[in-house]
Amino acid sequence: MAVAEQFLTKWNFPHCLRSIDGKHVQIIAPESSGSMYFNYKGTFSIVLLGVANANYNFIYADVGCQGRISDGGVFKYTSLYEKIEQGKLNLPADETLPGMTNPVPFVFVADDAFALVTHILKPYPGHKPGASSPERIFNYRISRARRIIENVFGTLSSKFRVLLKPIALHPDKVESAVLSCICLHNFLCRNSVSRSFYAPPGSFDSGDADGNSIPGLWRSEVDHTHSLMDLQNIPKRIPSDVHTIRDEFRDYFVSPEGAVPWQNDIP
Repeated sequence: MAVAEQFLTKWNFPHCLRSIDGKHVQIIAPESSGSMYFNYKGTFSIVLLGVANANYNFIYADVGCQGRISDGGVFKYTSLYEKIEQGKLNLPADETLPGMTNPVPFVFVADDAFALVTHILKPYPGHKPGASSPERIFNYRISRARRIIENVFGTLSSKFRVLLKPIALHPDKVESAVLSCICLHNFLCRNSVSRSFYAPPGSFDSGDADGNSIPGLWRSEVDHTHSLMDLQNIPKRIPSDVHTIRDEFRDYFVSPEGAVPWQNDIP
């Protein structure tokens, strides 16, 4: 509940527990591995799935899934997915959004690489014309909350540059190296002294009072063409009852209680 309050205060997104995303960590093809680690980009990789809180810390990471596995299925191989499905995460009970009538769950915000399920919220697919379109406003609002994990991955690769090129180690050792980078990232972010040089003010994306985005310093430090690779977006069939959850958030964002004054000015 405290984390959800932070997402609401910092990014104007209610009921948000964490931001979630996945990346391909490129590796040199292991000997005699065939196509086991061969991914959709035509390179070799293992997958890092990360979950971050509102303070840019990893609170969960799963590393090691083979790059050949469909990106849409990577999440289903994790213990996090298993616990969500089994109701073992001790998540807060469903509550109504301010001014609304239908209870909705607390959610993880994700992108199109993930399936829309009860506790995973992602944007509406396709381009939504018109700045005042409710779906486009929803997509804009969720993209601001998702920016947390994007900044975490960007900062991680800009500081630990071993992640910017294929790693010439056995996949098991790559997994250990990536997890070490994650632990160091958390330690350096949480320690007030080390944070001053690891992630000084301006390192992460921010926004001004008018909702304008201010790019973080990491964006000028990372060559995105040689960094961690995004998961592939794969269309997925969505149960109708999950649609209603996303629609409730959409309606909230265009309601008097949920709207922000600058959301209609998005480009």
